[in-house]
Amino acid sequence: MTAVLEVRDVWKAYAQPVLSQFDFDLKAGEVHALVGSNGAGKSTFANILSGLVRPDAGEMLLAGKPYSPRSLPDAQTQGVVLVEQELNCLPTLSIAENLFLDCLPRRWGCVRREELHRDARAALQRVALDHLDVTAPASTLGVGQLQLVEIARALTKRCSVLILDEPTAALTDHETEGLFEHIRRLQAAGVGMIYISHRMDEIRRIADRVTVLRDGRRIATHAAAATSTRQLVAEMAGHELPPREAVAERVARTETALEVRNLVSGERVRGVSFVVRRGEILGLAGLIGSGRTETLRTIFGAEPASTGEVRVGGEGDWQRFKAPRDAVAAGLGLVPEDRKQDGLLLPQPIRVNATLARLPHDRAGRIDRHRERQITERIRERLQVRCDAIEQPIATLSGGNQQKVVIGRWLERDCRVLLFDEPTRGIDVGAKETIYALLRELAREGRGIVVASSDLPELMSLCDRIVVLSTGRVAGEFTPPSWSQAAITRAAFSGHLSS
Repeated sequence: MTAVLEVRDVWKAYAQPVLSQFDFDLKAGEVHALVGSNGAGKSTFANILSGLVRPDAGEMLLAGKPYSPRSLPDAQTQGVVLVEQELNCLPTLSIAENLFLDCLPRRWGCVRREELHRDARAALQRVALDHLDVTAPASTLGVGQLQLVEIARALTKRCSVLILDEPTAALTDHETEGLFEHIRRLQAAGVGMIYISHRMDEIRRIADRVTVLRDGRRIATHAAAATSTRQLVAEMAGHELPPREAVAERVARTETALEVRNLVSGERVRGVSFVVRRGEILGLAGLIGSGRTETLRTIFGAEPASTGEVRVGGEGDWQRFKAPRDAVAAGLGLVPEDRKQDGLLLPQPIRVNATLARLPHDRAGRIDRHRERQITERIRERLQVRCDAIEQPIATLSGGNQQKVVIGRWLERDCRVLLFDEPTRGIDVGAKETIYALLRELAREGRGIVVASSDLPELMSLCDRIVVLSTGRVAGEFTPPSWSQAAITRAAFSGHLSS
C-alpha cells in the first residue's frame, strides 16, 4: 500500500516538549492505531494534523506533497478530517444544523430546510441514529449520542485521512460494532485512518499497525496481530504493570448505603428503584439513551424528579434532592459523564478545581490557600495527575488527567455514597488500574459505590451486582457467578423489543 501520510521529525513544545523527533506514516486503506498514556502527545499530534496546532519543526507529506494546514477548514479541504475526543456540538442548534454547520444548503441566502433534514437523516443512518428527530436541539442528546453525531459529521466529508480520537469512549458494544462496520467500508474505499484509543481489545480487532507514544516520543511500531496487550502496556508505561489486584471474595452485605424508590424524571427515568449497600460496588448498565446518566443526575438533584425519592443510609428520611448542594450535604458525591460541561471550571487552575467540593477556610471564612495547595498536592500524588504545576489551567491537561482531578475532589469529603458516571472514559490502561484500585478501596472503607458504564467487561470485573436499565426502567439485576455478557445485553435491549 502507498503512504497517504508521512510525518518526519515533528517537534512541539509548550512549557516543555510534548512531541520530540516524532515519525509516523499512514497507508491508504490502513487503520494505524496510536496508543500512549494520558499526556503522551497523542491529541497534540492529532491537532497538528488537523490544523488546530502548528508544529515547531518537522515535515509532513500528504499524498507525497508538502502538508502544512493553517486551520481546521484548511485541513478538511485537503482531505484530513478529525473526530475529537471532546464533544463540540452547539447545544442550542438542531442536530441537523450541527451536522452541516459549515456547509448548510442555501438558496438566495436562506437555508434549504428540506434538503438539510434529508441529508441529516442520511448522515445519521450511517451511525444507526436515523430514529432521532433531526430538528431536535443537540442539548436533548446524551454523551454517547453526541459522540455518534460527531462521527456522522466527519463521515459527511470526503477525506483521505480520518483521525478518530477515542471514538468509542462513550459507546456501548452494540454502537461500537456499528462504527467498526463503517470503518471497514472506509478501508475498502482507500481511506487511511488514525485510531487513537486506550481500549487494547478494540485496537487488536480493528488496527493493522500500532504505534506507541511515551513522553512525546515514538517508542515502537508493531503489526497489530503480532503484538500483545501486555507488551503495548509495558511500552506505554515504560515498565511492566503490577498484576491486577484479585477481585475480593463476594461477601453478603446488609447495611444500606442508598435506597432509590420509584424515581421518575421525564422520559429517561421511569420508575427506577434499587438499593446500594455499604461496601458494595453496584454497576448500572444499558444502551445509549437507557437512562443511566439521567438516573444518577436525578438522584443527585442535578435533574428534577417528578415522583420518587431516595434515602441515604438505612434509617434516614426519604427525600427528593432539589439541588446538588442538598445531595452533597446528605453525603453524596457525583463524578459526571461530561467532565468539561458539568465537572470542571476550565479556565481555573488545578488547585481551584481540586478543592471545589470542600473549600478549606480559616475562622474568618477566607479561603486557606496553604491548605488548598496541600489538598491539591495530595490528590496529585495519590492519583498520579500529570501536570507541570497545580497553578496551571486545568484546560491544559489531557482528558484523563482532568478526570483524575474530578475524582480526587470527592476523596476530600467524607461521602457515604459516590456516584461514578463513566469514570474511566478517556483514561489510559495504567490510570484505569489506579481508578479500579481506588474504587475497591473506597468500598472497603464502607462507602456505597455506583458505577454507570458502557463497558460491560469493566462492570463485570469491578462490581458486586449489576442493574440493567432499558428505556428508563430497570430491566434486570445480575450477580456473579451466574451473570454473562450475553444475558446483560439481552436485558439492555428488552425495552426496545417490547415497545
